[in-house]
Parts: sequence; structure tokens; C-alpha cells
Amino acid sequence: MANVRFDAVRKVYPNGHVGVAGASFDVADGELLVLVGPSGCGKSTLLRMVAGLEAITSGTLSIGGRVVNDVAPKDRDIAMVFQSYALYPHMSVAENLAFGLKLRGQPKAEIAARVAEAAQMLELGAVLDRKPGQLSGGQRQRVALGRALVRQPQVFLLDEPLSNLDAKLRSGMRVEIARLHRKLGTTMIYVTHDQIEAMTLGQRIVVFRDGEIQQIDTPMALYEQPDNLFVATFLGSPAMNVLRGTLQRDAAGEGGGWRFVVDDGLSLALGAAPLPGDWHGRTLDLGIRPEHLQPTGHGDAALSPLVEVVEPVGSEVFVNLRIGDHALVARLPPERVPVPGETLPLRIPVERVHFFDIDTGTRLAH
Repeated sequence: MANVRFDAVRKVYPNGHVGVAGASFDVADGELLVLVGPSGCGKSTLLRMVAGLEAITSGTLSIGGRVVNDVAPKDRDIAMVFQSYALYPHMSVAENLAFGLKLRGQPKAEIAARVAEAAQMLELGAVLDRKPGQLSGGQRQRVALGRALVRQPQVFLLDEPLSNLDAKLRSGMRVEIARLHRKLGTTMIYVTHDQIEAMTLGQRIVVFRDGEIQQIDTPMALYEQPDNLFVATFLGSPAMNVLRGTLQRDAAGEGGGWRFVVDDGLSLALGAAPLPGDWHGRTLDLGIRPEHLQPTGHGDAALSPLVEVVEPVGSEVFVNLRIGDHALVARLPPERVPVPGETLPLRIPVERVHFFDIDTGTRLAH
């Protein structure tokens, strides 16, 4: 096992495009760290630099305290699991698992022992004689994991390993990977664009955008205290509701409540919770997560949008709403399912509201 350290690691392509803009952070020994962000944001590029498949333009990359910028991939003591499985179709499962060890000249007895151990851990014992074409997608992905596992590397690299699986298999394989990590205690760096995978697997998450790190923290810290509007809206499903408007004190003065004026047709009562006095009259982006919009009586409502579409998903209901030109989503318990066309009075608890600077996107503390 080993830690991985990025010190101002940068990737610039010959055409001038910046793939990764100065990444600096540590992956702790034995940590499962997830790199997440939209397609093309630089997360896979960073992973490929760890693997030695992409050259580092500048900065220093260390694995287990050893600088590996110029170390060949085969000498870095890492194992990588790809999105495409990359299995040899003419080889059996057992042969696929053993192939890398044979190339390294491991003794036959050692190879057999490691293959048997990986097969037991990943429940592949019954399919060792089959070819990849005879396996399900989930089985093929387990073989790909097993092939990395038998190497017993210092660091596992996983590049969107579940994206080719259907939703049910993805969910099951997430559990498999988490269980495997707990058992092995090996350092893992996992790349995904799927925020559900990131939130459920990562002990910490690195959020990328356009080659730059936006925030690094635990899943719940990112969700509850996002540094900026991008992180706030990227994590969470359905996404955070965002409205732009002006924050104003109610007429009652210093002791009164606050009101967020979006436009002539939408003004939200936010109650009397304390907010910085110099925010009065300031234009901000207001963010509120769908689960924090609370049904209430008409007299207590901050807003009363029209129900457009209702999406029951069993344990909860996603309610798509419209008020004027603005679309919102509420995430409600299933006890009372609203119907399209009705008005749904909602309260906005100010302690659940996030405010963001409209120029920088930075979340403002209150």
C-alpha cells in the first residue's frame, strides 16, 4: 500500500489545451478517493498520469514517497481497471486472471494461489473455465477487477469501471467495490462522472471542472457545504434549485424578516433568521435543495407554484413545479402525492438556503 501525492501536477497538450491545471492534493495510504466531474473535465487525464499513460507537463507525482514522473508504467506498481474491461476474448477467465502474473515470471504455484484467492473473493469460481463472451457484463467487470487484484499492487486505478453496466448491475458492483476496498485496505483512485457513484463510494471526493479542482472533501461535506455553485448543482439528484434575485429586508426593519425578490412575479419570504446586514439590496443566486422545500399552509407559504409533472419513485416523489418563468423541483414524501394543475404552497427554511456570489459563484457564509 502507498499514498499518492500530486504537487502542482499539470497537463498541457501541444495545441495549448490545458487538461489538468495544477492539481495539488494527497491520497492517503489505504484511502478510496473518487475523482468526479462532467465529461472532458480532466479527471481521466489525471488518472492516466498516475498510470504513466499520459506524460506530465510540469509538477511532481509521487507514489509511496517515490517520484514517478519518468518511471515506466510497468514499474510503478499500480493496476488499472478500464471502462471497456479489456479482457482477452480467446482466454478463459482463469487465463485472463493469470496473464499479467505469467508475464512477470511468477511461479506457477504462486499464480494458482492468487487466482484462486481472487476468484473466491469475487465469486468467480464457477466460471473460471469460461471465455469472456460467455459471461454477463457484471461477471466480465469482476474478472477485470480480479485481474488487477491478483497483481497485489500498491495502488488501484479505476477509470469509469461501471459505466457499461445497467442500473441494477451498477448498484451491485458499487457494493462489491466498497466491500473489496474494506477487505484489502488498498489505496484506490476511482474516476466517474456519476455523482451517485462518487457519493456512495468515496471516502473523499475531488470535484473537477475544466481541468481545475473545485473542492475536495467528504461526500456529506460537499453536499451540505459546497464551496461554489458548480459543486452545489453538480452533486445531488434532482439538482439544487437556483434562483437569481435581490435580498431585501421586510418593512419591519432590523428585527423583521428577509425577502428574496426574483422579479415582479416572484418574491420569496425567508423569515427572520439573521443574515449579514450588508447583504440588503445585494443581487445573489439563491440555492435550495429539492428536499428542503417544505409543503405548508397557504398562509405560511413562501411561494405557491403550479404542479406540472409528478414523478413517483416509490419512497419519495419528485414534483416538477413552475411559478412564472421559473422551474423548480421539490422532493417530497409519498404520503400525499400532488396532481398536475394544482397549486402547492411551499415554505423555504432560510437555514437551508445557500447564497452564491453572482460573479464568482462562491458560496457566501451566513
